[in-house]
Amino acid sequence: MGVDAFGDLLRGMRAQGSLFGSTTLSPPWALHFVDGAPLTLCTVLGGGGWIVPEGRPPEQLRAGETLIVRGPAPFTFVDEIGTRAEPIACGEHCATPEQGGTRYRRGWSDTCGGAGDDATTLIVGAYPVRGEISRRLLDALPVVLRVGSGGGTHAALDHLAAEAAADTPGQQVVLDRLLDWMLVCALREYFERPGGEPPAWYAAQRDPVVGDALRLLHAEPEAPWTVSSLADRTGVSRSTLAKRFADLVGEPPLTYLAHWRMTLAADLLVERESATIAEVARAVGYTDAFAFSAAFKRIRGVSPSEFRRAGTARPLQAVSAQA
Repeated sequence: MGVDAFGDLLRGMRAQGSLFGSTTLSPPWALHFVDGAPLTLCTVLGGGGWIVPEGRPPEQLRAGETLIVRGPAPFTFVDEIGTRAEPIACGEHCATPEQGGTRYRRGWSDTCGGAGDDATTLIVGAYPVRGEISRRLLDALPVVLRVGSGGGTHAALDHLAAEAAADTPGQQVVLDRLLDWMLVCALREYFERPGGEPPAWYAAQRDPVVGDALRLLHAEPEAPWTVSSLADRTGVSRSTLAKRFADLVGEPPLTYLAHWRMTLAADLLVERESATIAEVARAVGYTDAFAFSAAFKRIRGVSPSEFRRAGTARPLQAVSAQA
């Protein structure tokens, strides 16, 4: 039972050739991030500035703090509100949309370099997010997510800073994996902050009964689950499991399972173009392709075939949730 809901939703979030830059800025400066990445992680090593999301209030970013900005709307990082600096577009000439990000570049413009006492050193990773699985995690995030200094992000940041300052073979792979680490730490610290309101499925993972049930559903989504069989595996009565699951997650266990199966199926339909609808149905626990198609259309709003046609007509990449 090693599969948890949070880890499962992170499966489609893997850095691969992401924009990853480190630069030192002397005021005045303004960086305009235009790639429209689903997630952009911004960390200040020293100094500070302001993140100005499109259509949102500015957010101050101090040394050691991390902000995650949910796309696809562009945003600007400035030394101060109302800066006189002309914005420098970051990423527009090196975007690789099929990967959801861009390749590593150390610094974006020689014109914004500097090393004065009031300089700011910034690390940014524009994060690709793929598929319907990770969309469920994006849906749980605000447009701007703040994580303070310290905790797991601090350890990850030390490694990121050291690697970004180097120029060694295999650097892109190392940066991608460090960015994965940093993202997981930042999201975990945000969800677990005092007074926070994590998604119901995240908080429910800590419950000894519902947490076990969630891990079972994610580890074996294709199994012929009933509330009774799930209760047996978690060691409680059927009524206890049904009530605790609905109270903590916000929906009955089999409703949660149905939505999760359709999420898995949505990605399989696009990723495995040669697979038949019946094969996709069996992969997510349906022996009857017609029952699967009916469930898919009820939950997703279109038939599996229609979803596949729409999904394969463009590169597989997640579209960020609407604000």
